[in-house]
Amino acid sequence: MQPDRGLTTSIDASVPTAARMYDHYLGGKDNYAADRVACEELDKVVPSTRRLALNNRRFLQRVVGVLARDHGIRQFLDHGSGLPTQDNVHQVAQKIDPSTRVVYVDNDPMVLVHGRALLDQNDRTAVIQADLRDTDPIWAHPDTRRLIDFSQPVGVLFNSVFHCIPDSDTDGPLAVVRRVTERLAPGSCLVMCQLVSEDPEVRKFVTDFMDQATQGHWGRVRREADVAEWFEGLEILEPGLVEVSTWRPDNEVVPRQLTQEWIEFGGVARKP
Repeated sequence: MQPDRGLTTSIDASVPTAARMYDHYLGGKDNYAADRVACEELDKVVPSTRRLALNNRRFLQRVVGVLARDHGIRQFLDHGSGLPTQDNVHQVAQKIDPSTRVVYVDNDPMVLVHGRALLDQNDRTAVIQADLRDTDPIWAHPDTRRLIDFSQPVGVLFNSVFHCIPDSDTDGPLAVVRRVTERLAPGSCLVMCQLVSEDPEVRKFVTDFMDQATQGHWGRVRREADVAEWFEGLEILEPGLVEVSTWRPDNEVVPRQLTQEWIEFGGVARKP
């Protein structure tokens, strides 16, 4: 039996969500006062967060381009996709091959509303509301079945999202990764990164702050070694597991993550 995740179609503007806070950091307009206040409070301790969010978005765009252009990936499953912004996964991938199919997954009802409005005119792209831990319902969803052929390689994205779920033997990040990887065809690629810090005080503050701000809809800031565990048994693409602004930068003058209170850490791997 699938656990009850408490998914809802109603939007509570008084409680911040990770998706809307991320939207605010990216300069979007699909957020509320509660989200902006939470960002202001977070910035007092980790002031590099806006740069971190922007660098993470650029990483996502580079990764999708590499997978579509260099690895022939023509279908993507994006977990915890967040609110639509510029150069979304389908826009990057479909510039390379218009036939590319993309399914976005998010548990935030606001993502569902805005995503469906954006994608109405694109029948090769869909957005579904689900918790990223619920692999069976995601794979069985009619839009997933319509767009994704799991007998062929898939680009599976867990981009800056695993910090939103707690550890668990059955549906923590490691369990989710192993469950998904087992089902993927050889040649599939996984993109995984999350917020990490080697400073225990930063880890505790941000984890406690976000857990309280989002009323329990949060996991934890982890360490680099935790992220590395997710990639075991996979072929990690160059340059390995890194702070994401250094993952195959487009040129030598792109912005880098200069402060180190916390970073987005991860990479890309291929299923043999």
